Amino acid sequence: MRILVVEDETDLNDIITQKLTSDGYSVDSCFDGKDAIDVLSYTDYDGIVLDIMLPGADGFEVLRSLRNSGKSTPVLFLTARDAISDKVKGLDSGANDYLVKPFSFEELTARIRAMTRASFGQSSSVITVADLVVDCASQTVKRGGAEVLLSAKEYALLEYMAHNKGIVLSREKIENHIWNFDYEGGTNVVDVYISYLRKKIDDGHQAKLIHTVRGRGYVLREDDVK
Repeated sequence: MRILVVEDETDLNDIITQKLTSDGYSVDSCFDGKDAIDVLSYTDYDGIVLDIMLPGADGFEVLRSLRNSGKSTPVLFLTARDAISDKVKGLDSGANDYLVKPFSFEELTARIRAMTRASFGQSSSVITVADLVVDCASQTVKRGGAEVLLSAKEYALLEYMAHNKGIVLSREKIENHIWNFDYEGGTNVVDVYISYLRKKIDDGHQAKLIHTVRGRGYVLREDDVK
């Protein structure tokens, strides 16, 4: 899934971005609150890691702008301000979670998984579609009890489709959620990766789970009803 990291400490921003990228997320970075407001006005994310003390506009202003625009994107405040009043203000302002510096990256990624899972209305990190099992915590995939080995980008695509199982996703929506601003690949990248997934998920199985809905996009579901 696609995450925006808004943190003005360059080294910390780079470390968080590298960690999340290594975990399979597509990550964009901002170092200024006003830049974040601008990016969020035209780009949708699955989660935001947001510092409070920022130049240009603080985290509360960024969050207020996001919520006023009608977006419910889950937001995790990441800050050195650990007073109870700050936490209450952050949560009452519309944040979904609050993590105080210094922190462990294991806790950060666990909290991101939890808040994005909740945004999809899921209570478990394990998603099943027929005999396909996607474990978002361990980032493992099984079909019919056998492990399926995927690349980081293949897994990211499958997890996004699993979170949206039964929902037809356009190529544009998939591309916007799986690839970040740095991507310079071809225009058929979604079709290519769908093809990769089909070979690994559906080949050898009578029941196909990845379906094309002509003129609309792709969907992960048990049947092939249009």
